[in-house]
This record gives sequence, C-alpha cells and structure tokens, in this order.
Amino acid sequence: EVQLVESGGGLVQPGGSLRLSCVASGFNFRDYWMSWVRQAPGKGLEWVSIISGGGNLVNYADSVKGRFTISRDNAKNTLFLQLSSLKTEDTAMYYCAKGGSDYDARGQGTQVTVSS
Repeated sequence: EVQLVESGGGLVQPGGSLRLSCVASGFNFRDYWMSWVRQAPGKGLEWVSIISGGGNLVNYADSVKGRFTISRDNAKNTLFLQLSSLKTEDTAMYYCAKGGSDYDARGQGTQVTVSS
C-alpha cells in the first residue's frame, strides 16, 4: 500500500521560511518522479514543483520559482520542499504526490499559513 505522510507545516509570518517533509512507503521511491501540489482555501489544486527519481531534474510553478526548493533523500524515502520568502498567497494545504501531473497517490497534506 502506497503511503505518503507530510509534515513540517505551520504558521509563519510573511518573509519567513518552512521546510516540508514527506515520508513515502509501499513503492520503490527512487524509481518515481515526485511532486508537491497545494490547495488554497476556496481554490482548486495547484501544481507547485516536481523532481525526478534521481533528483537531478526539477521544475517549479512560476508563482514559487526562486523561493521554493524541492529535494529528496532516496536513502530515507523522503521528499522535501523548502519554502522561503513566504507570502500570504502561499497559504494552502500542501500535499506530496507520487508522479507528475498525472499522479496516482497523494498524502493527507500539511497546512501552511502565512500571516502577520
């Protein structure tokens, strides 16, 4: 059974930083591209970032480029998202997903709230 468990969210002031983690199990983690997606209150899902299985290829949504960094530790089956220079519009539930835009599994999410 595929399991994805996110952590690291919280309340942070504008301009602050957070590091999200996602521990994966139930599949060969290193063989899969992994993504982060988010859903702001009252809005649809938004793709945020993607990373290749080996970690050498990454891409970001324009809205987060230069502020967020995706990475992974295949030895620990863990996906990361470093959030920096946070803005109020980054407030959302953040989910890790197995795959790209056509992901086939998603975690329960971790809430990020950016507010002064």
